[in-house]
Amino acid sequence: MRVYLFIAAVAGGVTWLVTPLVRHLSIRAGAVGEVRARDVHTMPTPRMGGVGMLIGFATALMFASRIPFISGLFVNSHQAWVILAGAVLICLLGVADDLWDLDWMLKLAGQLLISVFVAWGGLQIISLPLGSLVTASPMISMAITAFLIVASINAVNFVDGLDALASGIVAIGGIAFAIYSYILARSSPNYASMATLLDVALVGICVGFILHNWHPAKLFMGDSGSMLLGYLITCASIVMTGHLDPASVHTSVYLPAFMPILLPVLVLFLPVLDMILAIVRRLSKGQSPMHPDRMHLHHRMLRIGHSVQGAVLILWGWAALISFGSIMILFFRVRYVVIGMIAASLILTVFTMLPYFLRRLQERGDFRGGSRAPEHARRAGEHAAAEERPAAADANAAAAQDADVAKTIEAPHHIESEFGARGNQSEPDNADAGHASLMHPSSAGIPPKDPLTA
Repeated sequence: MRVYLFIAAVAGGVTWLVTPLVRHLSIRAGAVGEVRARDVHTMPTPRMGGVGMLIGFATALMFASRIPFISGLFVNSHQAWVILAGAVLICLLGVADDLWDLDWMLKLAGQLLISVFVAWGGLQIISLPLGSLVTASPMISMAITAFLIVASINAVNFVDGLDALASGIVAIGGIAFAIYSYILARSSPNYASMATLLDVALVGICVGFILHNWHPAKLFMGDSGSMLLGYLITCASIVMTGHLDPASVHTSVYLPAFMPILLPVLVLFLPVLDMILAIVRRLSKGQSPMHPDRMHLHHRMLRIGHSVQGAVLILWGWAALISFGSIMILFFRVRYVVIGMIAASLILTVFTMLPYFLRRLQERGDFRGGSRAPEHARRAGEHAAAEERPAAADANAAAAQDADVAKTIEAPHHIESEFGARGNQSEPDNADAGHASLMHPSSAGIPPKDPLTA
């Protein structure tokens, strides 16, 4: 365990040290995230934070390859270096998107190619740990592996909308993965585990980056970071599910056979849920699945009335509940775990909806906190106003444009009527002149009264 903690410290320390340099490089390269309509931040912020995390991860693997306890993982297998090569490629793809905003189809194609390359290099789900079920062929193994990597990459990318949100969720999932894979590996004579090594290095780079990414963030991870995190956590799960058979674990740990498949889904539950909801929502509107909007889970938290920090902490809490609750069955009876998760869910639900309930109380006049609106209500109003402001501006601009068009259309009629009236007055016949003298005193020689003295 001390070796794994050392690897995590190396990954986190290197990431924390190089991130300021990466920030300076991002500014020099022009990789600065401008404020868009769907963004929460209000100031342009440099991105490409994934480069610092990649450096921290690579350094941790270099150190691990020199430590006797786990150096054997690098001697008899090139799997670690294939994973590292894929991490470099996926990070470069993210850097290109941070710099030039690649088309989503081009980015998806790059993700697929890199995933197939990694699967072809040896990172595959050889067997699904459900009894004796084995994948039918290497091609099916590669297809399943590539699908899982691409899905996880985009799931983490979708949830990366608030400072430290994605890195915190992935760190929590990585800790749960590390605990589970460490327990599995200890049942074998040589309990050095590639899955545990990847997990602790992943946790380290996330923690090192959070120190710079906490609100207000000095640097965003960008697509280079979100895609890297999704890629690495999937690689760790594939290593664990494909090469560790739960049937070999002692029955004393009460490990169900389905846990190797269920745990990755539970760890990434929030990102995957957010991605599925976003895709369904956009397709139902006839939009592209990658069309941006302000309806993600974190946007809904802000709309309820949470601050950025509060929304992040609560979403971290939900991620921890799902991740750690799923591995508690290793240590406690299922009945006790279910009761504990229900109780924790109720507490988190109260904290999640608290600003909404307080705002409703204030609207009904039951809130007696003074004339000033509470902070959560003010924040909710600000976020609602921020969302309505672009639509109102567009509506006003459209109304002004319609008014200009209407004036342009009506102008010839006014000019024509004016000239017509002047022409009739300049050449009146005798009858009209007499009638005019009766109707208009000025035409009969009677000076008009001054309206100010009348």
